[in-house]
Amino acid sequence: MSRRFLKIAACMAAAMLVLPASSAWAQSAVITLPDVSQHARVSQRIGLTDITIDYHRPLTAGRKIFGALVPYGEVWRAGADLNTTFDVSDSVSVEGHALAKGVYGLHMIPGPGSWTVIFSRNSTSWGSFTYDSTEDALRVQVTPRSSPAQDVLTYSFDDPTPTSVVATLRWADVAVPVRITVDVPHLVAANLRLQLRGRSQTEWAAWEEAANYFLENHLDAHEALSDAQQSVGIEDRFENEVTLARAFDAVGQTADAAKARAKAVSMGTQAQVYGFARALQRLGQQQLAMQIFAADTARFPGTWTSHLEATRLFVSAGNYDKAIAELARSIALAPAGMKQPLGDVMVELQNHVDINR
Repeated sequence: MSRRFLKIAACMAAAMLVLPASSAWAQSAVITLPDVSQHARVSQRIGLTDITIDYHRPLTAGRKIFGALVPYGEVWRAGADLNTTFDVSDSVSVEGHALAKGVYGLHMIPGPGSWTVIFSRNSTSWGSFTYDSTEDALRVQVTPRSSPAQDVLTYSFDDPTPTSVVATLRWADVAVPVRITVDVPHLVAANLRLQLRGRSQTEWAAWEEAANYFLENHLDAHEALSDAQQSVGIEDRFENEVTLARAFDAVGQTADAAKARAKAVSMGTQAQVYGFARALQRLGQQQLAMQIFAADTARFPGTWTSHLEATRLFVSAGNYDKAIAELARSIALAPAGMKQPLGDVMVELQNHVDINR
């Protein structure tokens, strides 16, 4: 027999010695029996990118783990039994280093003050017994921290943000955090382009939503404009005319943006137009919002919404007495569900609060 085979056999025999004697029966290669270290899988989606860790969960069983059962300075399977695997559906960044999409064997080298986390292109082995550093896709250094005692090895995804998450191994009294970052906007943009080659390409909403995503995430404004125009070409509506106006603004075509806004206002319901103007206010475009409120009150006079729009116009002019009078008319005409919220606005007006901010 080769020396390599004898070394692997010795390592696996040594590994069996750390199992409770009563559990040895569960390691059959012939029939299926329960795993001593239970199988687990944990996943997290960041944007449209799925991250999955698949592993087995050994128990401390009263043993000292790190620096003893799991020696410092040696490659460890970061779990039990088969390779712990790390699966990402898109390219990501791990602790600031690029890692391509794929399934990786996850190994670690523990240390008292620093750990090495290894992503191996080999993800189908038994533990780390045949680990080969030439198969490494990435190695990163992380700093462990103390943690409340954890009898069973656990992976979790902590501190999620729109573009990142921390994958944390916890076992015994140690936690090992690994930050994963995803270039969400550009990955989503690439995915949207693929989606728009499918059945969704015939729907106005799909192109309008894609255009909005490009605009809201400060991606290619010209692509947003093209998508908005495609949406309008399928079905011309208030919603996509609003998005078209935003796209024209983003590429500096202000005259075309004004035309699209005017068309949107002429097509929308009063509730849609009011909501549009309020969105402009939140974006700091107060003057444009006031122009739309004024046009809308002329288009739909005498409604509770038009009196509310007039309220905002008077507040903008600094005339709180007339604003209060208009809001009283709005409350009198408003549906029951709106009377209390408008009453709250009345309190603000009586205290001369600028409700347009």
